[in-house]
Amino acid sequence: MPRLAIATTLATIALTTAVFAQDMPGKGVTVDPIKGSPANAWFQHMVVQLGLEALGYEVAETREADFPALHLAVSSGDADYTVNHWRPLHNDFFDKSGGDGTMVREHAVITGAGQGYYIDKKTAEANGITNLGQLSDPAIAALFDGDDDGLANLSGCNPGWGCELKIEEHLDTYELRGSVEHDQGSYFAIMADTITRYNEGSSILYYTWTPNWISDVLVPGTDVVQIGVPSDSSEMDPGFAVNDVYVVANKDFMDENPAAAKFLSIVEIPIGAVNAAQVKLRDGEDTLEDFRRHAEDWVAANQAQFDAWVAEAAAAN
Repeated sequence: MPRLAIATTLATIALTTAVFAQDMPGKGVTVDPIKGSPANAWFQHMVVQLGLEALGYEVAETREADFPALHLAVSSGDADYTVNHWRPLHNDFFDKSGGDGTMVREHAVITGAGQGYYIDKKTAEANGITNLGQLSDPAIAALFDGDDDGLANLSGCNPGWGCELKIEEHLDTYELRGSVEHDQGSYFAIMADTITRYNEGSSILYYTWTPNWISDVLVPGTDVVQIGVPSDSSEMDPGFAVNDVYVVANKDFMDENPAAAKFLSIVEIPIGAVNAAQVKLRDGEDTLEDFRRHAEDWVAANQAQFDAWVAEAAAAN
């Protein structure tokens, strides 16, 4: 082969190698994600994992922990990131784990996540129930007594999730300790029982949030209505702030991996897409393979946007 041809071939190989290296800035780097225990956080984690893999990163198995431990793991570097920080719900966990000194919290991947209390529509309309404070009346509370102990059963929030703290605060603030029992443990098992009781014609009282599949089964406005907490305003006060779901990442990890940092700072998922994934979860598609497929399907439907995020992240390396 002539020397010019050899030189041209070698130059082409070098250029291709340089482009490949630029396109795969994460090659040889393993990242460690962590998420909270609720299964409905898998969708956004898998979407992010697909993006990091497209950048060449090896993504280790996603670990699970309660939210206080999750934040400590990211802060200490035991985990690199989570896509499961609810702001403002988890502000205390973030601050007590080191806050901005050890972690980066700059980007909301999902916006407009709501929380609140719900009761069945039939009981609400028959008894004029619009807010949680009305359950201080033993006669009203008794309507929701599912275990015959004289207390209303509130299907509530798992210890360690953060939402349980606000519910406990409401029970104190509105003097409901003598009339309302906060049922805690395994949220979705408790809610399965709640749904069964509703289907049997019983009155129900529960806490839930969006994105979640609960509201696809107990449909607000049809099956149930949201009730607030006592307020002087003419508008309902749900008792909970609207949250956005943020990436929280270890600061050193973000500094050392600019491509990953850029991707984590620009990826966004519409709450409607997350809700759609929750319906599939409810219908039994609840394995890791299912969660990955849900994310792959969403990426395929939004390929141009996804590719633009990956390209922008690769360029940041």
